Amino acid sequence: MAEYLKVPNLGDDFSSAKVLEWFVKEGEIVEKDADVVEIITDKATFVIPAPFRLRLLRILKKKGDLVGEDMVLAEVEALEE
Repeated sequence: MAEYLKVPNLGDDFSSAKVLEWFVKEGEIVEKDADVVEIITDKATFVIPAPFRLRLLRILKKKGDLVGEDMVLAEVEALEE
C-alpha cells in the first residue's frame, strides 16, 4: 500500500519552499531517519528524513519545484523493520 512523504510543518513564517535536492532515486530503499530530500525557504534549508523504513516509489516534486506545508513530495512504500 502506497503512502506519502510530505512537507512537514516548518513554522509559522513558512509559506513556500523549493525542492533543492533528492538524496535517493526512485526504487531505492531508505532506512528510517536517513536523509531523503532537501528543501529551501527564503530563510533556511531543511533536510527531510525518512519517517520509517521505506522504498521510494515515485518522486512527485522535482528539483526546483515550489512546495507548501503538507504537500506530497513522493509516493513511498512502508517496509518492515
